Amino acid sequence: MKSATPPQRRTPRPARTFAMRFASTPRGARLARRLVSHRLDAWGHPYASPANETVTLIAAELTANAVRHGRVPGRDVHLRLTEAEDGTLRIEVTDTRTEGRPVAGTPAPDGESGRGLLLVDALADDWGVLPRPTGPGKTVWAERVLPPGRAAPAAPVSPSWTDRRCGPWR
Repeated sequence: MKSATPPQRRTPRPARTFAMRFASTPRGARLARRLVSHRLDAWGHPYASPANETVTLIAAELTANAVRHGRVPGRDVHLRLTEAEDGTLRIEVTDTRTEGRPVAGTPAPDGESGRGLLLVDALADDWGVLPRPTGPGKTVWAERVLPPGRAAPAAPVSPSWTDRRCGPWR
């Protein structure tokens, strides 16, 4: 007897996830970049590897944009890094400002800013913007698919680094 419900497509479960809130300041963005690089190293993507350098640069651009353009005083920026079993690394940066959806444009030749999303567009396999699932705001995400034969997974890192708020250092 056949089932009346169609078969469900299986999507790969995330193999690893790192999530943390950061102060919506330049210092919070720098800390996010450093912790993404550290987490990737712990996951078996050494600091000098192309995967670590590329994903860290993407995370740095997304968090810097969130701090610069999505900042709401007293609200944090949330970063989530996921490595799926199929080798896809996904970076999500959520802020609480709804307006000002990011678009990659052409910066002024003598301008000092406006190139971050061009870098994200060039380095990521895909990226986009979604409404924040809970409350006002948006999530800017980017994905990088790693080639087969990447570094073997390292031992799991203590969960004490997960979902903690990091405020400004004094």
